[in-house]
Amino acid sequence: MSRWPIRTIDELKAKTNAAIAIGPFGSRMKSDCYVAAGIPVIRGNNISDTRELVGEMVYIAPEKAQEVRSSIIFADDLFFPHRGSIGLVGIVPRKGVERYVQSSSLMKLTCDRAQVEPLFLFYFFRSEQGRHELLKNASTVGTPGIGQPLSSLKSIRVALPPLSEQRAIASVLGALDDKIELNRRMNETLEALTQSLFKSWFVDPTQSALPKGWTTRALYDCAGYINGAAFRNEHFSADRLGLPVIKIGELKDGITAQTKFCEIEREPKYRINSGDILFSWSGSPDTSIDIFIWTEGEGWLNQHIFKIQFKRPVEKFFVYYLLRHLKPVFVEIARDKQTTGLGHVTGQDLKRLKTFFPPDEILQKFNHVVEPLFKKVYSNLHESRTLAALRDALLPKLLSGELRVVPSCYQNQQSLV
Repeated sequence: MSRWPIRTIDELKAKTNAAIAIGPFGSRMKSDCYVAAGIPVIRGNNISDTRELVGEMVYIAPEKAQEVRSSIIFADDLFFPHRGSIGLVGIVPRKGVERYVQSSSLMKLTCDRAQVEPLFLFYFFRSEQGRHELLKNASTVGTPGIGQPLSSLKSIRVALPPLSEQRAIASVLGALDDKIELNRRMNETLEALTQSLFKSWFVDPTQSALPKGWTTRALYDCAGYINGAAFRNEHFSADRLGLPVIKIGELKDGITAQTKFCEIEREPKYRINSGDILFSWSGSPDTSIDIFIWTEGEGWLNQHIFKIQFKRPVEKFFVYYLLRHLKPVFVEIARDKQTTGLGHVTGQDLKRLKTFFPPDEILQKFNHVVEPLFKKVYSNLHESRTLAALRDALLPKLLSGELRVVPSCYQNQQSLV
């Protein structure tokens, strides 16, 4: 066990006004305050698996930001949901805009840099221990929330290594996150490129009429759609034996400590493996309706996710990129059916959707162009999952002192001992 001194977050906050502060009351910053450009507002859905902000940003006018100035956050400030997605943490990036405003569902922490490296504290809250501290005073009745969020945050206790070692730990973990983020951005570029290719090959030529040899099909007839199995609590292994059960959380975050396992044999059609294409058809329209490439080996597929079975190998890339192309349509279908925040896309919807289908010779030429791009996306996803698993395995060992990072005297390098 570490013999590092214990400090509370209240002791580690900056000696400035509003170093710990909650977002503005909802009545002070409603959605009708949003403008096309101005000061960006950070919301819970902007928190990612790394340090980067993701998702769509909304903005308020500078005058409005001044009205809620205690909620303005700057580079290296930490922010936490106190309702909704409790247990998450984000950190304001050093590059980018000068300032942000936190939404009404967040609370912020400005650190005393003389005592604590903000990025070290960020990784503490990313650990199981830190997540537990954020969740321990939360209510799960209705929308999850913390009754006294600022008091709860202030009381959290952290084992604090010397500042130089804090920075070394943050550097090691940050380097892994940097590579994960680089892969994500590369895949975004590759996705944009392949969607542009798909549009030029298949969408543009069909605007006025179908070219000779092309046909029209229901989307449902373009592939097989195997829905996952229904799992109950008694199906899960207390010792994490068997195969992981793949839900929407695993599609987004990979296999984590929260993943359930099942050692009961299910029908073979519910088994998935690396390289399978999965279609999450139920959940929040804006965050859960999506098409994924699975990279983490064998697992059991949970319900509300389709495994896509391609009828012929030559059709795989066309159908995959067709589904990606139609994602906005799926989102709108789910949004139209939305109840209590959830929506869905059914087999009946896929039967109603009609699409073009080209002849084999065009499919083969398209495959020749996009297969290397698809393989690069898969490689990046697989590498990022491996790096994330390494990061998450190192995290508790570094934070507990079981594994020490010693700042090197030479060239600012670090070494693990």
